[in-house]
Amino acid sequence: MTNFQQILELGQQVQARLAQLQSELGQKTVSCSSGGGMVTATADGRGQLKAIKIDPSVVHAADVEMLEDLVVAAVSEVQSRAQQMYEEEMRKLSGGMPMPFPMPGL
Repeated sequence: MTNFQQILELGQQVQARLAQLQSELGQKTVSCSSGGGMVTATADGRGQLKAIKIDPSVVHAADVEMLEDLVVAAVSEVQSRAQQMYEEEMRKLSGGMPMPFPMPGL
């Protein structure tokens, strides 16, 4: 019975740490740019897009398609980096052991 109680306690500790991690990731930010800094996207550590900054010099009616491509590139990169940040934090949490399943909400 003691082993079962220890497993339950460990599960509660992991659950509390995951909640703390989710909160911490929500406070961290990552920024990426494309087009040599013409478009910058910022996301939180959970990959939620928080801001887009566009250099006014690229806002031309004839260049709308290029601007759209730069925005997509910056957003894709920032989401990828946010995912890397999440995975790094999960590795720290699990002591380097792979998690057996993806954690929802993170």
